[in-house]
Amino acid sequence: MAQSIYLTSAEGHSGKSTIALGVLDALVRTAPRVGVFRAIARSTDEPDYVLQMLLGHTSHVLDYEDCIGATYEQVRADPDAALALIVRRYKAIEAQCDAVVIIGSDYTDVGTPTELGFNARIAANLGAPVLLVLGGRANQGQGEQLGTTTPRSPEAVGQIASTTIAELADERAELFAVVVNRADPDRLDEIVDAARQSTRLVRERDIPVWAVPEDRFLVAPSMRGILRAVDGTLIKGDPELMTREALNVVVAGMSMVNVLPRLLESSVIVIAADRTEVLLATLLAHASDTFPSISGVVLNGGFPLPAEIDRLIEGLDSNLPIISTNFGTYDTAVRVMNARGRLAADSQRRYNTALALFERHVDRDALVTALGLARTTVVTPLMFEYVLMERARADRKHIVLPEGGDDRVLRAAATLLARDVADLTILGEEIEVRGRAIELGIDIRSARVLSPFDAVLVSKFAEEYARLRAHKGITLEQAAETVSDVSYFGTMMVHMGLADGMVSGAVHTTAHTIRPAFEIIKTQPGVSVVSSVFLMALADRVLVYGDCAVVPEPTAEQLADIAISSAATAEQFGIDARVAMLSYSTGESGSGAEVEKVRDATAFVRTRAPELAVEGPIQYDAAADAAVAAAKMPGSAVAGKATVFIFPDLNTGNNTYKAVQRSAGAVAMGPVLQGLNKPINDLSRGALVEDIVNTVAITAIQAQGIGAAAKTPASAPTATAGGVDR
Repeated sequence: MAQSIYLTSAEGHSGKSTIALGVLDALVRTAPRVGVFRAIARSTDEPDYVLQMLLGHTSHVLDYEDCIGATYEQVRADPDAALALIVRRYKAIEAQCDAVVIIGSDYTDVGTPTELGFNARIAANLGAPVLLVLGGRANQGQGEQLGTTTPRSPEAVGQIASTTIAELADERAELFAVVVNRADPDRLDEIVDAARQSTRLVRERDIPVWAVPEDRFLVAPSMRGILRAVDGTLIKGDPELMTREALNVVVAGMSMVNVLPRLLESSVIVIAADRTEVLLATLLAHASDTFPSISGVVLNGGFPLPAEIDRLIEGLDSNLPIISTNFGTYDTAVRVMNARGRLAADSQRRYNTALALFERHVDRDALVTALGLARTTVVTPLMFEYVLMERARADRKHIVLPEGGDDRVLRAAATLLARDVADLTILGEEIEVRGRAIELGIDIRSARVLSPFDAVLVSKFAEEYARLRAHKGITLEQAAETVSDVSYFGTMMVHMGLADGMVSGAVHTTAHTIRPAFEIIKTQPGVSVVSSVFLMALADRVLVYGDCAVVPEPTAEQLADIAISSAATAEQFGIDARVAMLSYSTGESGSGAEVEKVRDATAFVRTRAPELAVEGPIQYDAAADAAVAAAKMPGSAVAGKATVFIFPDLNTGNNTYKAVQRSAGAVAMGPVLQGLNKPINDLSRGALVEDIVNTVAITAIQAQGIGAAAKTPASAPTATAGGVDR
């Protein structure tokens, strides 16, 4: 039977979905099959966006329709029948999962005093302990304007806790923990103490109590939320910028000379559609460095823009979202003010902020332990990604991202910074990089933004590069031009100790990204070749594939080098290295130049690294499948349970990793370069934001392993830049 937890609250707008996301995030780190169940759906008119968001974060694939218990209509019509339906549907989900996060009702229907009691009945009948979410705002959900509201005092929190916990007890629901969400940031300890005192009045034993502070960005609406609120249409601007939050509203009912001084940062400006002179002034102010950056414009009244004005706006090349609505000024302003944000459905920043707040203020390990979830030997892709984040966070390193002009890089940077994974330097012109981040509604304030044309650093880097490449006849002038290239600039930062590692390649080719590393960083002592691995996260384990990206036709000696480096990389990421030297024959069954190369390489590995478990030549099936191994190579310590797969050439390796990635649904993380004195890693130009996040975490972990000894650049043979342009 799955371990379950039931999240409920005593009122609406408590931010329960924020806590649910944090709980789910904690559970998927531990259990391979974690599901979500929505006891009572928000609406039958549109999909439940909370359930959709959480399902996108689970480690087990479930159908949306199967994860809903009942609707408000069914509960109102016959509560007992609805309860039976909820139990039946939940049991079907429970049978498929190791753990289930159950979300109670949202008080979106006509609120009744019995709604909390019904949630308690559901929890008791499902046998799920309750995590009670208490709202930390006065008049919870009432009178909020663009995320602005008054906090509850500790005394008020204690009072609502007493009432709510008593009602749960009346319905025989087991209270597991209390989270006071959206709490006053200045009084967190007092609020926790007040809620804990209330639990002691009802419960004989202490239960965990946590407080998560209010963050305005979690409740402020995005421009997409405002679009829904005013039933509007996006008529101008970049749809990508609709995720930006609106923190203020300005009703521009005056002439433009009086409107301009009233513009505020991250405002939404409400303008009558026939006041085109005010619209144009607002667009110019937004584009100007001397005025605040606004989130968007709402044109009310439904009047179409005159053709001349439309043509003029097109010529301004503005990407600011402009929404048109048919409502009048008053109704539009009221709807904008009452609009609320939606967690993760609208904004990456909101998603990052929610997880970061939960991580900082809730003891996830205590939560998981109290639920009785034991660690498993199965490692899913999500679980491995979380291990990477935790490892990187434990000893934060400084990573440089040269491609600051790419939105994916900026979005990844925001996630990395919000989750405290690494310190970052982003290359680009500061006003452009930070301006684009503001437009995208993401927070990179804690990143350093550095121009690759910085005169002081270019001069310093040029002198060092000219020294390193003097044997190639490079002059200081040539060096200055070379190091202004972002890949060289970032690599020089790593070489000179201004960063611990570099991740690039979202825009540039593989050769452009890694050639500077071959020239500047160079190889570790005793390593003859720079190679790569992919960390292949399958459904239940993580394997290491090498080399799939760099060395086209390795010699036997290079193949041995790749195997030893790959085993070291595997161990660095917590994978017990058992190395399979792949070929088209197993053991002594075949012959030929390619088989002999692998046989020789295996012998080299055994001589140079006798502690390694290595087998070769061996076919993939014999290396991976225990039944095949028993027939082809019985008694082997590697056959049937290999974790590190070394391919005989780039052609085989590159095609195999892509075949496994596409056919088996594996998550391929890499290529991870190995053998360099300091970590430089390449991205695919089709990389997703998640790929960039994972690669930065991997690079940070590599930098941890290199340690202080790598602070001084080492002199070693220069590797050649080969490989593939992905």
